[in-house]
Amino acid sequence: MFPSIPTDDTHASTETIARDAISILRRLVGFDTTSSESNLSLIAYVEEYLSHYEVAVKRIASSDGTKANLLATIGPRNAGGIILSGHTDVVPVIGQTWSSNPFELTERDGKLFGRGTSDMKSFLALSLACIPQLKKHTLSRPITLAFSYDEEIGCFGAPDLIRALVDDGLGNSTVIVGEPTNMTIVNSHKGMAIFEVVVIGIEAHSSLAHEGISANMAAIEILSVLSKIARDERSNHNDTRFNPPWSTLTVGTISGGTASNILARECRFTFDLRRLPHRDINVVLKPFWETIDNVRNRLKSINEQADVIVKEIASIPPLRQEPEGGAESLATMISGANSYGLAVSYGAEAGQFQNAGLSTVICGPGSISQAHKPDEFIEINQIEEGARFMARMIEYVVKH
Repeated sequence: MFPSIPTDDTHASTETIARDAISILRRLVGFDTTSSESNLSLIAYVEEYLSHYEVAVKRIASSDGTKANLLATIGPRNAGGIILSGHTDVVPVIGQTWSSNPFELTERDGKLFGRGTSDMKSFLALSLACIPQLKKHTLSRPITLAFSYDEEIGCFGAPDLIRALVDDGLGNSTVIVGEPTNMTIVNSHKGMAIFEVVVIGIEAHSSLAHEGISANMAAIEILSVLSKIARDERSNHNDTRFNPPWSTLTVGTISGGTASNILARECRFTFDLRRLPHRDINVVLKPFWETIDNVRNRLKSINEQADVIVKEIASIPPLRQEPEGGAESLATMISGANSYGLAVSYGAEAGQFQNAGLSTVICGPGSISQAHKPDEFIEINQIEEGARFMARMIEYVVKH
């Protein structure tokens, strides 16, 4: 059922890792780990796979027990290890038109189709395919697999995973987060914050506006400040390493009111801020928070039942380029890259690892342009390139 441990003395075979990774990917894609669903079946499969090679596994359950992170370490428990990090959840396929079953790996024209092939089960599969190769060697430093849940909806699983890593004495490791980068090294990503704002007004007939409070009208005042922040960031705060080179702020959803002749009792909207690493979120949103306080106080002075409620739905710190960063140096050496790492505008768990003191980069197979789309695919040559990276990594932890 599982690949056997090689018995010869040769170093890791790129061809073997690639072949085994595709076989494992077939199993991983078969688990529907959409973020709204449990990932426990996939976690159980990985546990069974690792137990076959006598690799100890730690499961870190979510608070409700329906999902879990997974940690597994091969090799000695000393400093200087490498953490291979990836998320197990995928985005929904509902409403998308697929040419084949999204939860069944399908090969066509040198590509492997299926939900999560690029984002990011191929990296998980490559990491697992390394295990038989690693087990035949005495390693100089540990390799740790760190698989999380709920990355796609706010990176909610990673904090518990990272705490467990640090508690296990792995805080001096370098981290490679395998988001799809076409196996190029990424050393910076934007931070992300999502907020929900609920304005509570007082209903009244529109001809008697003085007797009520329109939540919609109050929300417009707040929204206009958010629009001004977005324009200011675009005009005055740029970093050309990113595309687009400014922090973006967008209002994603908005709803309010029941009829055109009734003052709206409630207006609810969400906004998404993707900020450059050097932009302090408190500085960017200072005008927003000041407006929230002003609007809330004014509404309550009219009627105590009126209110403005702000809820932070998700917050992901940016990944900042590290001067002489250990993770970037290591990934550059292993990959043989001859250029500096890139910056990307999406958010990932990499910033969370870095905030915990672990040197971190992003490097994984597949293209982010395929992520979240119908007929998501990864090119087989990306699996092969990822396998070459893994083979070189194994050689490094054997020799160094």
